[in-house]
Amino acid sequence: MTDTTCPSCGAVAAAGARFCESCGSPLDNAAPAAPVAADALDELSPISAPTRRKPTDALVDTGPRPCLVCQGTVGPDGYCETCGAKAPTERDHFRETPASWVAGVCDRGIVHSRNEDAMALLASEAPGERAVLVVLDGVSNSIDSDVASLAGAKAAREALRTPFPQGMGTPASRTGAITQVFGAAAAAANAAVVQVTDPASPNPASATFAVAVVERSLLAYANIGDSRVYWVPDGGPAVQLTVDDSAAQQQMEAGVPREVAENSPQAHAITKWLGRDAPDVTPRTGQLEITAPGWVVACSDGLWNYASEPDALAAQVTAAGTSEPLDLALALVAFANAQGGRDNITAAVARVSGQNASAPALDHQEESDG
Repeated sequence: MTDTTCPSCGAVAAAGARFCESCGSPLDNAAPAAPVAADALDELSPISAPTRRKPTDALVDTGPRPCLVCQGTVGPDGYCETCGAKAPTERDHFRETPASWVAGVCDRGIVHSRNEDAMALLASEAPGERAVLVVLDGVSNSIDSDVASLAGAKAAREALRTPFPQGMGTPASRTGAITQVFGAAAAAANAAVVQVTDPASPNPASATFAVAVVERSLLAYANIGDSRVYWVPDGGPAVQLTVDDSAAQQQMEAGVPREVAENSPQAHAITKWLGRDAPDVTPRTGQLEITAPGWVVACSDGLWNYASEPDALAAQVTAAGTSEPLDLALALVAFANAQGGRDNITAAVARVSGQNASAPALDHQEESDG
């Protein structure tokens, strides 16, 4: 198979490429991708979709964004209007701040050539009332996982837009109802991943899945793969809430110390994922009643690679020295990049007070595999 020439801009594209790396146009020799509705593409704004499109594509309306060097304004040509620095693309580094108490940062890191992480957030204006943090980490050895992870994150967020049902009014029934909602969110994310995957792809797109939902004092969470949710209370011991679906986790369950398992050659081999070839997309789920102020942190392994133990992550939260969610998320990403940035990095955080009562109250943590 030989290289091809883009019919739109004339750039040379690698054999088998589905899109032109220069202009994002589909290539004639590529197998057609699964159809995606126009409104679904619009929903991926303000990040380019698919990610090989230029940020100036008509489907994308990014608006002004800050220069990462001097905080000036990045112009439409991708360069800072103040200092002239070239900005990363919207897909390589983006931020979301849906409310004053919730924020997230998704960053390419230093080593990888593209950002296959994704996140999607929503939050009420009232602090602590309701927030949804969704983090997907596209598997780097699968094709178009950058497009798929973004589509999956947005789909999961939409599936979780409405508050959890109350069930039959008992803690047990509400737990069952929440488990069902998380299952539906994972299924929606998986369907979105599959939808943007080329049906003829020999290595279909895949991604991990981690979600945290705050509803007053209730913190509910779900995961597939090895993206994580942590609870970091002020002045108390931090907790890793999710349990990885990974070879490292299997080793730890067999008695191998965490440090050894997480640094083994197969440490990041996941045993569950989203995607066309996923054997099971039922998430692990759990709930925690928040009784003290602190931080909810949902992240990809690009962050926890360098602070896996809950206390290690809590130390970085403390070192950030801020009560502003965006500043904390930026500090956590900067920490991971300072350690080498070997992977894409996502940190989504919510600041909660622990003083908002939820109904019915849950006085213990419950976990379910669905």
